[in-house]
Amino acid sequence: MDNKINILLVEDNEGDILLTMDAFEESSLQTNIVVLKNGKEAIDYFSNKDPKESFVKPDLVLLDINIPIFNGHDVLSYIKESTLYKDTPVIILSTSSNETDIRKAYLNYANCYIIKPIEFEDFLSTISKIEDFWLSLCKLPTKI
Repeated sequence: MDNKINILLVEDNEGDILLTMDAFEESSLQTNIVVLKNGKEAIDYFSNKDPKESFVKPDLVLLDINIPIFNGHDVLSYIKESTLYKDTPVIILSTSSNETDIRKAYLNYANCYIIKPIEFEDFLSTISKIEDFWLSLCKLPTKI
């Protein structure tokens, strides 16, 4: 069995993608990160519609709200309405501090909502805290 933690990062900002990847590379945990840059790619991934992508069920999803084609709310709804994936923890990681976005995310069963810090060091610290809590402290569903 693969002991790597599979993370799906749905993010369209190249800078945030690089920062997130760098933060997890510094981790002592073994991670496998798949990056998708829009909501359509994410829904296609969960639908297993893209033959060039080898599907791995994520242990954790980091999802931005403001992504192209289908927004993060659409992707979150798709995941949480699926009998196959609704147990997958989804962390909203967004620059939006809009109360409507936050409320809608929780109404669609987001596991948590984190507002992305602007400063580099704060961003790295946030990713480290996600790792500490979600990948070390929490018990995730067992891989099948």
